[in-house]
Amino acid sequence: MAAVVTCLVLLPPVYLVLRASSEGGAIWNMLTEPTTLAALRRTVLLTFTVTASCIAVAVPLAWLTERTDLPFRGVVSVLLALPLAVPTFVGGFIVVSALGPGGMVQDLLEPLGVERLPSIYGFWGAWATLVVFSYPYVYLQVRSAISRVDPALEEAARSLGKNARWTFLRVSLPQLRPAISAGAILVALYVLSEFGAVAMLRYDTLTPLVYIQYTTRFDRSIAAVMALPLIFFAVLIVAIDAVTRGQARYHAMGQKRQAKIQHLGVWKWPLLMLCGVVIAFGVVLPVGVILYWLIRGISEGQSAGFVAVAVFNSARASFLAAVIAVAAALPVAILSARHPGWASGLFEKATFSGQALPGIAMALALVFFTARYLTPLYQTLALLIFAYMVRFLPEAVGACRTAMLQVNPNTEEAARSLGAGGWRVFARITAPQILPGMTAGGLLVFLTAMKELPITLLLSPIGFDTLATDIWSASREAFFTRAAIPALLLVALSGCAVVLMLRREKMRA
Repeated sequence: MAAVVTCLVLLPPVYLVLRASSEGGAIWNMLTEPTTLAALRRTVLLTFTVTASCIAVAVPLAWLTERTDLPFRGVVSVLLALPLAVPTFVGGFIVVSALGPGGMVQDLLEPLGVERLPSIYGFWGAWATLVVFSYPYVYLQVRSAISRVDPALEEAARSLGKNARWTFLRVSLPQLRPAISAGAILVALYVLSEFGAVAMLRYDTLTPLVYIQYTTRFDRSIAAVMALPLIFFAVLIVAIDAVTRGQARYHAMGQKRQAKIQHLGVWKWPLLMLCGVVIAFGVVLPVGVILYWLIRGISEGQSAGFVAVAVFNSARASFLAAVIAVAAALPVAILSARHPGWASGLFEKATFSGQALPGIAMALALVFFTARYLTPLYQTLALLIFAYMVRFLPEAVGACRTAMLQVNPNTEEAARSLGAGGWRVFARITAPQILPGMTAGGLLVFLTAMKELPITLLLSPIGFDTLATDIWSASREAFFTRAAIPALLLVALSGCAVVLMLRREKMRA
């Protein structure tokens, strides 16, 4: 089953490689052009810095909201996950319109004598925007893992006289390594293939270069060549993860107990304010700017109407993609966690290939393939859902594998020794324990599919409007009032999904 999933996932990148190979000896010349090399350097720099920053932000926040007596931590937990619901192309425009020169903040500061703010364009603007809207990839993975970590080792360390800092760094943090790694891979691959925010903030990485080649050149083989470094770096990222992951065990060796809540003391309110700063940039600022579009437009007599069917279309396609992605991720995650080796590692690594491709490249690869070989699937909902599954499968695989690593295999072996078959063991023993991880993976797929734009624009059936396409169409034509309501609904639907996941995790904890 894992081999079938791998073959399906490899279809788009294999097409790109075959398409690029048609250029023959010109491939090296294209890849070594100064423009390509400069874009490649910027891509690597942005990917590394954003990933490291997301880990630095997300891990402490996950620990605070799960293991401490942080005030209002239930509400804070949900709000800290909500930035994931904001499409990056919307986030980029929000940053420019709010914090850029001549933006909303500058208008507010002009009476105080501030005539011009520093430019938000370039590396620092792209870095800040992607960190704000990408850290929940790590946050949700780590928070889910923290809820399932056995506190026995931490208690043993404290009983030996070790302080809280030493215990966290030497005992707790290593147990969270699979979750941190899974989240970091998602962030790195997301930044590697990001288009909307970097284009809006005028930071030319490799993905916009691929997009330009696709849209302005008649021969799309050149764009396929430009996409090859993205595939290479995706393989490199997952290979580094496989080397650093090791064969350590992360499941409890005995009866798992509920972890004790740590008291923050005098640091309680300062740390709550720190969470408030993150929430302000990730939730309050985007919602505030969207509401500003809506209120200003209505006051000027502009129309705020939108097609209600877009809500149903977005939810239906994203939900089906999430269910199928989790189902496809399970055999890969089980094989990787229970039967480690070169074959299972190869299957797992192959699932990440779709995430590294630019959405526009994957969409056009599938358009070409279905138009030539599978005409009945061309511009159908099934093809759109398949593309979502391929692109966001790593999110489900990472969450499911992390959950599988924390299930003690001895419990499964005990059930088999009592005569239970493989399917019964999975349904009665394994599935209940990995359900929080499956839920987290499904939620991530649902959220990212809801806001996916290039794939939706090129692969959706004729007349199949979604919230993302409605927002893009309205924003591109400067009808920001018309884009406001779909944007608010997108955040609201995603927020409901986050609340559902967090409550389910608490019930299972």
